[in-house]
Amino acid sequence: MIGMRKHAIVFPGQGSQRPGMLDALPEHDDLGRLLDAAEALSGLELRRIAAEGTIEEINDTRAAQPLLYLSDWIWGSTLLDVGLDPAAVAGHSLGEYAALALAGVFSVEAGLELVTERSQLMSETALATPGSMAAVLGMDNAMVADLVGDISGVWLANDNAPGQIVLSGTHQGLVAATAALTAAGARRVVPLAVAGPFHSPLMEPAASPFSLVLEHALFLDARIPIIQNAEPIAEQSATLIKERLKRQITSPVRWTDTMGALRETGVEVLVEAGPGSVLTGLARRVDGLDAIAIDDGIEKVLEVLQG
Repeated sequence: MIGMRKHAIVFPGQGSQRPGMLDALPEHDDLGRLLDAAEALSGLELRRIAAEGTIEEINDTRAAQPLLYLSDWIWGSTLLDVGLDPAAVAGHSLGEYAALALAGVFSVEAGLELVTERSQLMSETALATPGSMAAVLGMDNAMVADLVGDISGVWLANDNAPGQIVLSGTHQGLVAATAALTAAGARRVVPLAVAGPFHSPLMEPAASPFSLVLEHALFLDARIPIIQNAEPIAEQSATLIKERLKRQITSPVRWTDTMGALRETGVEVLVEAGPGSVLTGLARRVDGLDAIAIDDGIEKVLEVLQG
């Protein structure tokens, strides 16, 4: 569309799921078919869970991941349909799969199969490997890294934005890290309602078998440059994209670097395609970036992009 500010489409990950998330989706010819496939692959009543499930049901990794993937992809496809021409795409953790599907690396159906397998392996590993995650607020990210560097069983999982980093690890390790960070002046250390120690080496029992699944999956070169969690440098090569995706489950989500890489390519606006506005809030902490969430409505998105 003529006259648009240079923009990227970004997709939220696990944690953005919410009751009624399917109700807010725009009409899409493929939605019913894709939900049927997702329910068959997962063995879960995803429509019911999204509409009236308990918080425990919708937060279940096996349900949250396919629901978010489809919601993200539907919104992303809708944005392309109304004329957006993104300079790049990116996704936060699970959101990376919607970004890859939108960029044509694999079909939405193939992505759904990968996401369902990923969610089941991660859920099984989380059950067998007790641990959790916690967000550190109000402390310089480098200081957080320095303070927890010598604490056993704790890793940096998400570098989300300046002043917000997420730790992952064993329960014992997170308790020790919380005490050290609070004593050193962190404003808050907030436990997250997650099933396990995601994006840490503790997830290796999921990462190893999933790497084999990825090895046999067909990947195509991306039509749109994608910036990935494990190595936030714009890429379109199918081979390199697959190698980076293999590292994602145990690697930290380098979202601050992702936003910086987008800004350095000249992107002015991030458009968040998915439920909520978590990534929009993070982007507004970065100098030189504007952001708008699809939650605000397509008309508002177009207004912001047209300046």
